[in-house]
Amino acid sequence: MAEQKFEKDLEKLEGIVESLEEGELSLDDSIKKFEEGIKLYKRCENALSAAEKKIETLSKNAEGKLETTPMEHEDGAEEASDDDGGELPF
Repeated sequence: MAEQKFEKDLEKLEGIVESLEEGELSLDDSIKKFEEGIKLYKRCENALSAAEKKIETLSKNAEGKLETTPMEHEDGAEEASDDDGGELPF
């Protein structure tokens, strides 16, 4: 269900971008579309971030503690971690 919502939001966002790029809207309509686009962008970004966190895998380090392994991007680079080494508290 969340994937369907993401897909619909992304489709709407793409439509907004197209209409803004055409330049046929009035200034007021352009501002409204821009604001709607920003909201959709944030929802899509949050959905992607949540999906990325779910994709992270658990593995054991040399000491036998569980730690997260960041998902690799298509270019092979790993996502930078903002925690303290990825160790879980258990």
